[in-house]
Amino acid sequence: MRPVTTALWATAMLVGLQLSASSPDIVDLSSKNLSSVPRDLPQTTEILDLSCNHIQQLHRGDFKNTTLLRFLNISWNSLEEIDRQTFLDTPLLENLDLSYNRLTNLTGQQYLLHTQNLVVLNLTRNAFLTMTLGSEFGSLVKLERLALGAKNISMGDFKNIAEVKLHTLTLCLEDALGYERGSLNDVHAHRLQIASPGHQIMGCDLFADALSLFVEVELTNLTEGYKDLSRRMSERAEIHTSHHYLTNISITWADLTHYVNTVLRTSIAHLSASDVIMSKLPYIDTEVVKTSKMKSFTARRAVVNSFFFSQEAVYNFFINLPVETLALVETSIIHMTCPKLQSPILELDFSFCALSDTIFSRVEGQQRVECENLGNVRKLTLVGNNLKSLQLLSKRVQNMKSLQHLDLSLNSLFYDGLEECVWPPNITNMTLSSNGLTDLVFKCLPKGTEILDLQNNQVSVIPSTILELKNLSFLNLNFNRMRDLPACNGFPLLNELLLKSNSLHAPSVNKLESCPQLKTLDVSSNPFTCTCALRSFISLGIKSEKKKSHTGIELLSWPLGYHCTYPEVVRNSVLNKISILEVSCNVGLLAAAILCPAVVMIIAVVSLCHRLDVPWYIGMIWQWTRAKHRARTRHVRPEDLVGIEFHAFVSYSQHDADWVHNYLLNNLEGPAGGLRICHHEKNFVPGKTIVENIINCVEKSRRSVFVLSGHFVKSEWCHYELYFASHQRMAQGSDSVVLVLLEPLPQYLIPSKYYQLKSMMGRHTYLEWPQDRAKHRLFWANLRAALQADLPNTPVTELEE
Repeated sequence: MRPVTTALWATAMLVGLQLSASSPDIVDLSSKNLSSVPRDLPQTTEILDLSCNHIQQLHRGDFKNTTLLRFLNISWNSLEEIDRQTFLDTPLLENLDLSYNRLTNLTGQQYLLHTQNLVVLNLTRNAFLTMTLGSEFGSLVKLERLALGAKNISMGDFKNIAEVKLHTLTLCLEDALGYERGSLNDVHAHRLQIASPGHQIMGCDLFADALSLFVEVELTNLTEGYKDLSRRMSERAEIHTSHHYLTNISITWADLTHYVNTVLRTSIAHLSASDVIMSKLPYIDTEVVKTSKMKSFTARRAVVNSFFFSQEAVYNFFINLPVETLALVETSIIHMTCPKLQSPILELDFSFCALSDTIFSRVEGQQRVECENLGNVRKLTLVGNNLKSLQLLSKRVQNMKSLQHLDLSLNSLFYDGLEECVWPPNITNMTLSSNGLTDLVFKCLPKGTEILDLQNNQVSVIPSTILELKNLSFLNLNFNRMRDLPACNGFPLLNELLLKSNSLHAPSVNKLESCPQLKTLDVSSNPFTCTCALRSFISLGIKSEKKKSHTGIELLSWPLGYHCTYPEVVRNSVLNKISILEVSCNVGLLAAAILCPAVVMIIAVVSLCHRLDVPWYIGMIWQWTRAKHRARTRHVRPEDLVGIEFHAFVSYSQHDADWVHNYLLNNLEGPAGGLRICHHEKNFVPGKTIVENIINCVEKSRRSVFVLSGHFVKSEWCHYELYFASHQRMAQGSDSVVLVLLEPLPQYLIPSKYYQLKSMMGRHTYLEWPQDRAKHRLFWANLRAALQADLPNTPVTELEE
């Protein structure tokens, strides 16, 4: 399918999908070797694709079952005849593609009399000799897009659509086109799209008429003839066209620059080139017209097929264009130079290129010189490039004194806080979304910022010592790592705050008191902990829903975007459905509710203890405890180490085995640590039960090391190992157990059966594995010191039964 035909079909599909209230029923029967329209089409069909088949005729009744049909594609068939009542049963038909068939007469398309709702009609690439449209085209009062093609275009060919107000007329030129000047006078369309056959030069008379009659003119598939078009354009005293497009073209640098300079001398306000292949690029600068009425120039998806040329010469031509808006997008440019003189450009867009931090600057000797000739730029868009240093970017644009809007999203920006940023003074709108920025970014922002977009970064907290942003009214921190609501001390005029999908568990509503101007707040999709700390936030949401909040804050996405993640019993519950009783949060009420039953319980327990001789049992336990205390405080004697073969037995979850092997054992055993470590993969004896192996390992080890993680508390065998080690702790002392915390392990995540572990973590210090590599050496030194002991010099053998 040719590009123009594809574009028309895609456009029609999009328009139709937007108009449809629900998802359309699409039937794709393309390339099925069909010779006629199937009779069993679903009655709900709205979009039907019959392209690339062998259908020669359409008959009345072919679509009698598809009364809901809106889009029909019968391109690339062998259509020669269409019955005039073919579409009698499809009153909703909006798009009809009959391109690439064998229809022969544009005056005989009687079937169009039953398609009054057509919006898009494509009749290109048929066997039409003349462009004379029949009277039936006049009935298409809703038609917006019409695509045609014929070998000859003459005066009066379009008189039957003189009353039809088209948006776009597409003319696909045939080989050796015959065009009579003035033939388009009867056409009333906003845009004319001319698709060239590619290998032939387009008729200049047609181009001249296009410039005189249409607001927008698009030329596609051109490969040559640019000088003739430039000449015809320069000869015209009056040009009606304001928007000129070049699409899918191949052009030399000389032709391109000559064509652009010609357009600059005309009244055309906007020139856009898309999907351009450039060749024969220059080695020296190309002259640019100094003044122009043209407002904007856009180049999209431009590529070069030259290997040797001066990139600076290419960049210089574009940056020196006398326009207000310059856009070079989706093009692999790696640098952009500075204009030679003060530029009139107001908006610059270099989105989705390959620009680096050196943009606009140049090197002279050993120094980098910043650009001073873009002082009129008000809006700079650098989305999707290779920009890295935010501080360097501030230097690149420091002389853009008029800059107000700066978009640096979708880059790899960072800021380390080592050097001060030097932004121009008038920036009010700053977009930094989808970068790698952290909390330090608030030290590198323009003072006058009013709108700040930091969506999808790594911000976890807004430092209280940040530079004041007294004019900030909009702050977008969606998809960051914020742990709480920020105070507005640094930005008192904040009006809208977005914190969707962060790490807020219980937002501190009292901080909003420092935000007197805040009217809109979005805290949806956060991991809320539905405990007492969340009561004030839930109250804020309910008042916002009822419009009764004294602060006047609107909570976006409330209530459906707010769910509990903890406790487990209310996980995924909507916040406004959660009831957290005041008695459970009020200390006074809770104390009264607990103390009264407790007093009664204590009296009952004391009486029961007296009857059951409980004091006697307590005395025995006290004596046993004192004896154990004396055993712990005395020095270890050699005979106490009889049977001890290892400094430590390591207990861990299999999910943490990589860490144990790659880090723990490497730093404790061998030359690095000099310790003998027992672990199940090496020292469990085949044939014994797992419980026997665990007991033997614990008994033959001076201490037990437990590698704690979320996986550890889920492991049944780790539970057994902890149980037996706790008994060894009772016998040998509290220092016989060493806890290593591999990752944060809150108490509420530890199952109740691990009461020994909770007790150990509550009473004894444990070693936390640091994420900072600089702290690893101290960690290993502390762990080795905790395990170091003089053991008998007995060889380490396999554990025997």
